[in-house]
Amino acid sequence: MMAGSMTRGARVRSLLLTNPLVMLSAAILAFLALVAVTAPWLLTMLNLDPQATDLFSIKSPPSPDHPLGTDEAGRDVLARLILGSQTSLIVGLSAAVASAAIGTVVGLWAGYFGGRLDSFLMRLTDGVIALPFLPLLIVLSALDFSKLGLGFLMEGSGLLRIVLIVSLVAWPTVARLVRAETMSIKARDFVTASKAQGATPWMIMRRHILPNVQATIVVATTLSVGNVILLESVLSFLGLGIRPPTPSWGNMLTNAQSYLWDAPELAFWPGMAIFITVIAFNFLGDGLQDALNPKRR
Repeated sequence: MMAGSMTRGARVRSLLLTNPLVMLSAAILAFLALVAVTAPWLLTMLNLDPQATDLFSIKSPPSPDHPLGTDEAGRDVLARLILGSQTSLIVGLSAAVASAAIGTVVGLWAGYFGGRLDSFLMRLTDGVIALPFLPLLIVLSALDFSKLGLGFLMEGSGLLRIVLIVSLVAWPTVARLVRAETMSIKARDFVTASKAQGATPWMIMRRHILPNVQATIVVATTLSVGNVILLESVLSFLGLGIRPPTPSWGNMLTNAQSYLWDAPELAFWPGMAIFITVIAFNFLGDGLQDALNPKRR
């Protein structure tokens, strides 16, 4: 097991060193993560306030005080981009990890136990996949969770609500991948030997199957982060995502749509941030898939 882990690590390092696209993507994501983590300190150092309005400098061009100009309310665009990166990355990573966790549990149970449990879980998975994804998210986002006794989801910017909604509908892909890998691994000799020695199903799944499907889970999670960021942007663009005054790249696009002709740069900067981030996650996910799955190579 240790040798296999070292081999996978060596493959990933080799990929980062030999594939310029993957290396560039990793560098971009590392930079965005650093900006998101240090956003409060960075804004203080740059003397920028994302919430401060100046009605005398609405939609002003770039200047020393406002490097990317100001928006329709006189707020600094660069400051809102920096704080918006924190919101968008938190939503993307949290929802991707949560949906991967749900899909992993469903896939492990379905693939290992089989029978009626497998049939039930896979029909449930097929049902979720069959639903139109974006309309379903829009309907769930428009629900009043306070009437369901979940009023805490409606508080603040609504970030927790978006993460929960996306997680509940984005897990089937990981579930199907993990189920297929589990069905293949459970038929191998080392799993049969563990059963003969009296190992319980939970022990086998935890010690033998889960470590061998980690690569699949990591790749699927990485690829889904970009999709989640796009979904959050779409929901925010429709007014159902992160609520103002908390900035996200999606609601920055929403605010800019009325000014596309006289101030197109207000839509350009958040749109470019979304584009670069999603492309970087997709390139990194494809690279990890090639590195961790030699059969694809």
